[in-house]
Amino acid sequence: LAELEADALRDLELTAHPREPWLPPQRIGGAPILDVLIIGAGQCGLAVAHALKRDRVDNLLVLDRAAHGREGPWTTYGRMRALRSLKDQTGPDLRFPSLTYQAWHEAAFGREDWERMRWIPKELWNDYLLWFRRVTRIPVRNQVEAGAISPARTDAGLPALRVETSEGPMFARKVVLATGQEGVGHWWMPEHLAALPAAFRAHTAEDIDFRALRGKVVAVLGAGASAMDNAAVALEEGAAEVHLFCRRAEPMVVQPYRWLTFAGFLRHLGEMPDEWRWRFMSYILGLREGFAQDHYDRVMKHANFTMHVGRPWESARIEQGRVVLGTPSGEFRADYLILGTGVRMDPAARPELAHCAHNIAQWRDRYTPPPEEANPRLGLFPYLDQNSAFTEKRPGETPWIADIHLFGIGTTMSFGPSGSSINAMAISAPRLAAGVTRGLFAQEMPRLYAELRAYDMKQVEIDPARLARPGLAAE
Repeated sequence: LAELEADALRDLELTAHPREPWLPPQRIGGAPILDVLIIGAGQCGLAVAHALKRDRVDNLLVLDRAAHGREGPWTTYGRMRALRSLKDQTGPDLRFPSLTYQAWHEAAFGREDWERMRWIPKELWNDYLLWFRRVTRIPVRNQVEAGAISPARTDAGLPALRVETSEGPMFARKVVLATGQEGVGHWWMPEHLAALPAAFRAHTAEDIDFRALRGKVVAVLGAGASAMDNAAVALEEGAAEVHLFCRRAEPMVVQPYRWLTFAGFLRHLGEMPDEWRWRFMSYILGLREGFAQDHYDRVMKHANFTMHVGRPWESARIEQGRVVLGTPSGEFRADYLILGTGVRMDPAARPELAHCAHNIAQWRDRYTPPPEEANPRLGLFPYLDQNSAFTEKRPGETPWIADIHLFGIGTTMSFGPSGSSINAMAISAPRLAAGVTRGLFAQEMPRLYAELRAYDMKQVEIDPARLARPGLAAE
């Protein structure tokens, strides 16, 4: 690993051109401010920070509310055993060979171990991200909660943002929200299930005491990957029975994200007309995220596991200390419910967006699909500009939101799986970084033009005695 770290530092040094900084320090009230504040130090935040540092945006900081090593789902609510992506993927490394997961794994465990491994264990991916963050020298401050963002101005009159945090206000010219799955919304469950007492149900993203489910009948809603993972853990911890309910007549066995992993789609979908962006992503998201064979085998080896298809939960009530679920094929009784119902886009649910959520444009504000492609859930996704920044529902009311950029699942309708897929990061993180630097350059143009006019660094010394001028005889 020491040799790999030396190689990585050498690669970063060799590719550091241009080396000169181009953003002068800015101040508010005489105090220095950041050029970019990134909220979220998981894989998305690290990828964006790495891309910005490559563009000499060095005055940045990454915040995360979690403790060191607990950023992201890998050691918290992610209950898979391994990543679902192929092991030879590239991600936050941005295609630097010495920064890839494979290079780290081979250095840590050997080439033979890499060859034997089929999927990347989630804990090792978490360890890799911590190593990556250290080697790339990305500044991260843990256990800091970010709050509401509002507009501000630098002492030079440039646009800036004020971010309330648990350590007091911070100021930056640009903010990147890299807060993962719930970045522009919240973990969601149907109202009739949310109305149940919390002691009887939990979302897959919540802390669940699986040992307390030993000997219990557990019902899981959803047939996606996270629902399958939670069903597996309940079985492994000794649940008496686990029943997984799928509203579809057939479970989803195709993973469309494998199809779209090519440069044409990942790089250019966001440049296409709205009707094509909607058409592609509404079809892909309509399929939902399927589970892999390993996930299926993990639950099917238990004789006390049952998958119910074509059986949604239409009602729920508590009766004699148990949950009674109403389904099209009769009632079902369980001791505990686990809900793999995903995320719903809702800017008003995010404390960071408290001052602007009402004016963030969503896809339903910009595009009306044909009836056969309509999907109200997808219409709630934010409609982002070319810089992956929020746009206004009513122009002129909150123009400062153009300096809030998004890198997470909320970008999906505008750019495809750019901020929610490791495989997309080598393309999507530099694209977002370019959006940030585009805005910073636009703000700096008057100063930069004056600087250009004043630029007088000579690269050649001319001998005036050797110049022939019109009207003078040559010596």
